[in-house]
Amino acid sequence: MTTDVDLPTAVSQKFPSATPRASLDCPAFNVPPGEILAVLAHLRDAQGYDFLMDLTAIDWTAEQAPRFTVVWHLYSSTKHTYVRLAADCVDAAAPAMPSSTGLWPGADWLERETYDMFGIKFDGHPDLRRILMWDGYPYFPLRKEFPLAGLPADLPDAEVAAETKAGLIAAPMAGGPFVATPGGPMGDAEPRAKDEAWNEQTEKPE
Repeated sequence: MTTDVDLPTAVSQKFPSATPRASLDCPAFNVPPGEILAVLAHLRDAQGYDFLMDLTAIDWTAEQAPRFTVVWHLYSSTKHTYVRLAADCVDAAAPAMPSSTGLWPGADWLERETYDMFGIKFDGHPDLRRILMWDGYPYFPLRKEFPLAGLPADLPDAEVAAETKAGLIAAPMAGGPFVATPGGPMGDAEPRAKDEAWNEQTEKPE
């Protein structure tokens, strides 16, 4: 991955509040939430970073403030370089960030996924709703407090719920961490879930 050595100076001159962020692979900046759209637009229109590669978030744990950080990765199709932007959510109880769908329509699904997994709302998003979990699902699976094996939750579909023992299923599906027994027959060595999500309300599979 190549870098744009002049970008930090250009961005800092245009946006003094955008401070360089430690990074080993490409230029990176911490940006106040109120300026993130202006910085993104400048990078796209003036610096040639025309492609939104990714948009996601970080949960630093509930004990840290700020708790949530939204991260954008941009790519320049002419310079063949990358840049990373990070903006902290001010309110950990109701994390929010301006939507970048007005700059990149492709941010639509990325912001929906970040909302679905972290519970971060994107103000101005045209259709902010869950994209992987069902509407009404009470958890955010990529938050630090969410267990790897999932948590039982009421299924929204009566037909599917009827196929489970108690109308409950661990979502994401029960499993993990996965363990394997080395050696022996191939079937015995196949990784198997420890099924930590099963509890007294759900019958553990045979």
